[in-house]
Amino acid sequence: MRRILSIGVLLAGALALATAGLADPGGKGKGKKNGHNRFSAQIVVSDNGTCQNAWATDTSMRTWTIKKGKNGTFRVTRKDKGTFVTNAGASPNACSTGKHGHLVTAGIHGKFRGYLTGTVPGGTFSPNATCTAACIGDTSAFIAAFFPGGTFTCSQGFAGCKFNFEYSSPDKSLVFQHWQDKGTNGVSEKLTGDIATS
Repeated sequence: MRRILSIGVLLAGALALATAGLADPGGKGKGKKNGHNRFSAQIVVSDNGTCQNAWATDTSMRTWTIKKGKNGTFRVTRKDKGTFVTNAGASPNACSTGKHGHLVTAGIHGKFRGYLTGTVPGGTFSPNATCTAACIGDTSAFIAAFFPGGTFTCSQGFAGCKFNFEYSSPDKSLVFQHWQDKGTNGVSEKLTGDIATS
């Protein structure tokens, strides 16, 4: 996964590499449905693994959904679905405990999908904020644009945050073809498998 868990740097730093795409500004057409505000863009981001290395480049459709909750809170969910291509180096799960690989070669293609959901406990939601594809691709920039001065539980040690990212590839050179990184509230993270050639 994108190693959301132990370092918030991934969310703020590595995801800042978003490229241009078509953004749905929300509030129009599909942007607003059943009280939800939706914002989407095609993005390209670097994907960091457990060794803090950029093990792959992801191309995906990223969609943010914002739903007002009780007591002035907002439930914020990010969904990603797309493809990845590996960089040579440590495999995504190489620096964790359990059964996994160590290295991955460059140019391995696969698919991934996942979500991250948390809360902005207070503040003002600005549904008409301007947010380009680069903004949609960067979690910190997205929260700053739509919740000026607000905080997102997934960017603060992940208490109150739930996530699940899965990666797979049919490439026969891999000794591990599936990797999953999931967790709830920053204390129950579970890493399974790997994308590794050795």
